[in-house]
Amino acid sequence: MKNIDMYDVIIVGKGPAGISAALYTVRANLNTLIIGKGDSALKKAGKIENYYGFSSPVSGEYLLQEGEKQALRLGAKILEDEVISIEKDDFFEVITTSAHYTAKTVLLATGQSHKKVKIEGLEQFEGKGVSYCSTCDGFFYKGLSVGVIGYKDYAIHEALELEAFTGNITIFTNGMELELSEQYQDVAGKFKVNTRPIARLEGTEFLERIHFKDGTSKEIDGVFIAYESASSIDFARKLGILVEENSIVVDKNQQTNLEGLFAAGDCTGIFKQISMAVGQGALAGRKMIEYVRSL
Repeated sequence: MKNIDMYDVIIVGKGPAGISAALYTVRANLNTLIIGKGDSALKKAGKIENYYGFSSPVSGEYLLQEGEKQALRLGAKILEDEVISIEKDDFFEVITTSAHYTAKTVLLATGQSHKKVKIEGLEQFEGKGVSYCSTCDGFFYKGLSVGVIGYKDYAIHEALELEAFTGNITIFTNGMELELSEQYQDVAGKFKVNTRPIARLEGTEFLERIHFKDGTSKEIDGVFIAYESASSIDFARKLGILVEENSIVVDKNQQTNLEGLFAAGDCTGIFKQISMAVGQGALAGRKMIEYVRSL
């Protein structure tokens, strides 16, 4: 995995909030990188009639395309990639499936995750054997049997994080085939992989066993959920960011409780409208400029 030079600003997500912020940071001559996968929920909107400035309805896809063109024209760099982890030391390290990037400030603008793993007993054992953060909770499973539920790069990344605490790690794909980039295909072989669909989780006070739909079961001490791709909420949990009701808590300047980390758009739990995301992104962009200049 290659390392890339430092950016002033990295924006995770290339929807209305992320692009809006970038329009301000690049015009302030800050080296700005936008990373996203192009899977915005806005793409599914065929007709938008309540966004300012258009006399006729436009599609969400059109707005997204035009926003990207605008950001590129002003000097932003846009990378089509998946962010799987964000870490903070002196600066922020943003890890994608292909590289590491460093930034002075980061904006989370990936929207609000709607993915939900439908497994009986999962919510019952949250905090009692079910975790969403290997960095936060891996310590509690030293030498124990743990699983990661997921089937993409994000799941393998979480398993690699857990290696610091235990060597007994299984990837549970819940009936899905592994979908890994070349980099993670190379390391996935060190983990046991179970592809059987999961029926339910079972235990008394804490998680004790996974039952599969084929009637078999496996004893387990803990499972970590890393299904599909990492969301803003997943990043927030790892970084110790305040989260309420699946939304990131921000102040009046769109900054989280971690200095230098901002959030905008649906991930903050606002009224889910393009105009709101654009407004929050603009404010976040302005405050990120002030933050970088203060350094």
